[in-house]
Amino acid sequence: MLRIGLLGAGRIGQIHGRNIAAHPAAELAGIADALPTAAEALAAETGAPVLAMEAVLEDRGIDAVVIAAPTDLHADLIEAAVHAGKAVFCEKPVDLDAGRIRECLEVVAATGRPLMVGFNRRFDPSFAALKARLEAGEVGAVEIVTILSRDPAPPPVPYIERSGGLFRDMMIHDFDMARFLLDEEPVEVFATASCLVDPAIGAAGDVDTAAVTLKTAGGRIVQISNSRRATYGYDQRIEVHGQKGLLRAGNRHATTVEAATAEGYRRDPALDFFLERYREAYQAELDAFVDGIGNGRPLTPSGEDGLRAQVLADAASESWETGAPVRLQAG
Repeated sequence: MLRIGLLGAGRIGQIHGRNIAAHPAAELAGIADALPTAAEALAAETGAPVLAMEAVLEDRGIDAVVIAAPTDLHADLIEAAVHAGKAVFCEKPVDLDAGRIRECLEVVAATGRPLMVGFNRRFDPSFAALKARLEAGEVGAVEIVTILSRDPAPPPVPYIERSGGLFRDMMIHDFDMARFLLDEEPVEVFATASCLVDPAIGAAGDVDTAAVTLKTAGGRIVQISNSRRATYGYDQRIEVHGQKGLLRAGNRHATTVEAATAEGYRRDPALDFFLERYREAYQAELDAFVDGIGNGRPLTPSGEDGLRAQVLADAASESWETGAPVRLQAG
């Protein structure tokens, strides 16, 4: 039984806490949050004790921690946890600064403790199936990958102001997905972006509509489209085109019921919240963490995956600011 402490009991922490408590091979051994009411509410639901963060880290009976605290605490908490001998699962990103991520990964490597970064979309059943069929050679060599990610509505401006921007907060998931699907690293990034949804986002120094093209040394191309507004629900689609055809993964809908009348065909809209859309993915990534720790297997996505996605996000931000493509080192 893997005893796990939860650091952070906000919206995403609640999902992780419930999944840990329900997992047959894990125990939610403690919940810590800077807001005691958040930790207490989740504790009442799961039966786990409320502890201070320091107590979770110092408890030798706790084998691992799940970090769902604010982003600016991630790297420090990772370092404290691995120094305490614990395995770590941390929500993305490790940090908003690639240099700080590198420093953190050096500490992790020195301790030899495992680290997994929470790019949950890799574990979505449809996206994972697409990846498996891609690896099986169903469409041959990859030529173009198209990734669409559009939120139903933008987050509050105070969130935007501390998020690191669309490329580092929202599109970073797509950068990780691009790397997950490709068989080589991108070496060129070109970004264009606008503020079309909410002028307040532009006033905060960010964008809400963006398109990015990635290119690998072998010429493979990735097209990524992001928007903070999709009136029809949470839009999450992937298409991989290869020499023998294409693989496509579409949106998740509330039901698969379709109505046909004289006015045409009608179906339920796409799910409108990421916690619903990726419910199974959050469960599957916890399964992978618990199973990997229990069987001594390498954890993925790794800290290095987190770093590489951040580097792509930084390059996209630079490209948008300069209006020019950004070249990266291969590998």
